[in-house]
Amino acid sequence: MGESASKYHDAASLNPQMPPEGGTIMTGTYQHTLDAKGRLFIPSKLREELGDTFYVTISREPCLCAYNEANWQRLCDKANELPYSLQSKLRPMFANAAKVELDAQGRILLTQTLRDTIRLGREVTVVGTNNHAEFWNKADWDKISAVESAPENIAAVMDELGV
Repeated sequence: MGESASKYHDAASLNPQMPPEGGTIMTGTYQHTLDAKGRLFIPSKLREELGDTFYVTISREPCLCAYNEANWQRLCDKANELPYSLQSKLRPMFANAAKVELDAQGRILLTQTLRDTIRLGREVTVVGTNNHAEFWNKADWDKISAVESAPENIAAVMDELGV
């Protein structure tokens, strides 16, 4: 199994990768800018899936993750099933989480702490990633995307999935 495929496979028990039956699937890559107040425009296709209120938190990668309320609850339920020794390892994810609401222009306000955690600059790449969206510093996304989009990596992941 390739390194990228292994990384996602190993974390599957802590990060629900498949949407619930009848659930949402988020896709697409979008370029946006963070304004001076820390507000980020959410693309309309992702707004439909995330809803008016959703949760943003840190990730195991240098990005932020956004979950709609149903998928956030699913993640919380999975965490609650873990022994305390594993639950405590998720503490930073919950401690840094923010419940956000879309404003009339389709923007959310990202806390300074969340922005600082991943060095989120003015240029932001918003990525739909199955059951959640990710917010990346554009430069970081460009680097990881170049590696993950390489044909040999795609082939390794598809092989791992048995597709």
